[in-house]
Amino acid sequence: MLIDVQKRIEKACLAANRDPSTVKLIAVTKGHSLEEIQTAILAHGHTLLGENRIQEALPKLEAHPNLEWHLIGHLQTNKVKFCAGFTMIHSVDSQRLLEEIAKRSQTWQRVPDLLLEINAGFEEQKHGVSAADIPRLLKTASELGLRIRGLMTVAPQDQKKAQQAFLDLRNVRDQYNLEHLSMGMSDDLELAIAAGATLVRVGRACFTPLP
Repeated sequence: MLIDVQKRIEKACLAANRDPSTVKLIAVTKGHSLEEIQTAILAHGHTLLGENRIQEALPKLEAHPNLEWHLIGHLQTNKVKFCAGFTMIHSVDSQRLLEEIAKRSQTWQRVPDLLLEINAGFEEQKHGVSAADIPRLLKTASELGLRIRGLMTVAPQDQKKAQQAFLDLRNVRDQYNLEHLSMGMSDDLELAIAAGATLVRVGRACFTPLP
């Protein structure tokens, strides 16, 4: 459950000689109803939530517009028009997407912060750009008046490969002097925190009691 995940984060931070306040938990509500979210997440005072799909996110944002919502799933350009309620978009992976966000956000009350999604594990089935694409996308974002705050990745399931992907992404983040690293989920958050994650995206473990 949420409290168990928070304890895992604190323990992982201490093991890595990090201040627990430097890691934020994004409670991912994919597949869970408003009632489940209220009981498992909001009842504990947690207000930072993440969603994978626009269609599922919209009624949740409408019900709780004052929470901090992050879009963590793949974003198609034709769905950008529905993103006004998000504080941060983690999955920016093209110049075209940046251009569409810049265009649509002109009518929004606030422009969301952005993360570039990097395919750090070089897996063909996953979204994301390569590290070589970062300078071009940073330049485009700057020209469009958008703010890229950091990098995001979905790591390979293999723990050794995940660890290497996390370390590689931290090095790339540091190279470009960015702030955030969005990486780590239910099964690998400890590895991600040890490598420098500032945002961990946890769904299943926030809603499922420990065995």
